[in-house]
Amino acid sequence: MEGYNQQLYKRLFDHLDENGDEKISALELQQCVQLIGRDMSFDEAEAAIAAHDSDNDGLLDFGDFVSLVEDSGTEEEKEHELKEAFRMYEMEGCGCITPESLKRMLDRLGETTTVDECRGMIARYDINGDGLLNFDEFVIMMRC
Repeated sequence: MEGYNQQLYKRLFDHLDENGDEKISALELQQCVQLIGRDMSFDEAEAAIAAHDSDNDGLLDFGDFVSLVEDSGTEEEKEHELKEAFRMYEMEGCGCITPESLKRMLDRLGETTTVDECRGMIARYDINGDGLLNFDEFVIMMRC
């Protein structure tokens, strides 16, 4: 399961790395946070990078990025962020992530998938077998 998280992190990292230099700048991080509807000043982005920049080059490489993502906030903040992420994937107002809504979000992130592939992704974490991900199942998926 940890490999799956690494794949998700890598896809997100590659999406954020707009110039393809295998590093995320403060501007790229700031833009990412704004895309998900949160405010982050350029100074805050620089501070976040400085706190996780292992080679002191002012940029996040993939390992630094994983450290930032996994080290971000208290349990309450993480729960809030998971709820925000769930709402982004859910999109249809039904309280669940459908294969179609998952496909739309992955398309936005630059990941080309089919609805059938999304059904397969959902099936791995679909505890109640309804073909959808509710919030509790989503949390399990994100923490695996």
